[in-house]
Amino acid sequence: MSTQRSYKPAAIALGLSAAGLAALCAWAALAPIALASRDELFEIPNGTWARRMAGDKVEILPSEIHLTQGANDVLLLRNKDSVPQIFGPVLIMPGQSFRLPFETVSVNDFACTAHASGQMRVVVDAPPAAGWPRLKWRALRAWAHAPHLLSI
Repeated sequence: MSTQRSYKPAAIALGLSAAGLAALCAWAALAPIALASRDELFEIPNGTWARRMAGDKVEILPSEIHLTQGANDVLLLRNKDSVPQIFGPVLIMPGQSFRLPFETVSVNDFACTAHASGQMRVVVDAPPAAGWPRLKWRALRAWAHAPHLLSI
């Protein structure tokens, strides 16, 4: 009888943990998306132009950036390099930032001197529906914005 009682606290703790995890997943799947900022920041680091001129194939920006309408639908480019960079029709001077809001679901191609190919695509996706799509969206954003977790 005493061995059965010693398992009860562990079973209760496991059950409560499972219930907590289920509640967290339900919240993530159903709660409306509200972010602290709608900006999706990409920085052009200092020395990018010099490295490229030295023959280094610097990949500082992805070839395709995905934004989500109504959640993170403002592209924020920050030029920390010592030379101007061109993004679409805009010249971004050293030390300057450029914010480009997107209001509709769309696919946009831009000339971009900070990108190795000279081109960059910005895809604005529709907000994820409640349920599994929203849970997956939140999980992928958490993973993409927490690269430091890989070094633990």
